Amino acid sequence: MRVALCQITSSSDPAANLDLLRSETKRAAAGGARLVVFPEAAMCRFGVPLGPVAEPLDGPWASAVRDLADEHGVVVVAGMFTPAPDGRVANTLLVTGGGHHLGYDKIHLFDAFGFTESRTVAPGSEPVVVEVDGVAFGLATCYDVRFPELFRALADRGATAVLVCASWGAGPGKREQWELLVRARALDCTSWVLACGQADPGVDHGGAPTGIGFSTVASPLGKVVGRLAGEPGQLLAEVDTESVTRTRESLPVLVNRRL
Repeated sequence: MRVALCQITSSSDPAANLDLLRSETKRAAAGGARLVVFPEAAMCRFGVPLGPVAEPLDGPWASAVRDLADEHGVVVVAGMFTPAPDGRVANTLLVTGGGHHLGYDKIHLFDAFGFTESRTVAPGSEPVVVEVDGVAFGLATCYDVRFPELFRALADRGATAVLVCASWGAGPGKREQWELLVRARALDCTSWVLACGQADPGVDHGGAPTGIGFSTVASPLGKVVGRLAGEPGQLLAEVDTESVTRTRESLPVLVNRRL
């Protein structure tokens, strides 16, 4: 299956970001992509109040993304914010198109490196796997990539590939950590890991994690088979599930676990 990772720079305007999704989805579909992936916070960048932009999955923004996906005959994954029961928001990955319309709420919140995501964002609790054309994709968001147990749980639920949507925080060593973590998680769960990040905006939005770029595709053996640089761009990748089967036969780390 062909997957497009769309490395964009989101603004604080959901309507403008929706236009960006439209142009990138059209381009990805023309390139033969069946699954089109956008970063965390594709709806609205970090560094602004999120409550006023949050909408439910049946709201106008998510519904417009569903219409866009159906127009081009693809499934779209994009980061947005939905209202949480306690007055905060949920950091949600929307999966829509082709009969799908669901969300994954980020489980591990970024309370690290001086940022406190949990102040305004409520954590999710359930891992999510979605099937597209017979391929099971697990979902993860940004800071989730630091937790191998989530990726193994997704593999236990049938995932042979994991989509990681991120708005990675900049800082010393952060790019190296991102690249290492993506490759390590692929090895942990012997699955493809397709990690789509926000492009480097080139400005500091008050220390908010607004992206560094370097979207990366790693094979089940942790080999980098595709990578972008810091600027906006689109990366097409082929997900081969047979390679997952071969890898799990030769490197049965999921079977060999002692919990």
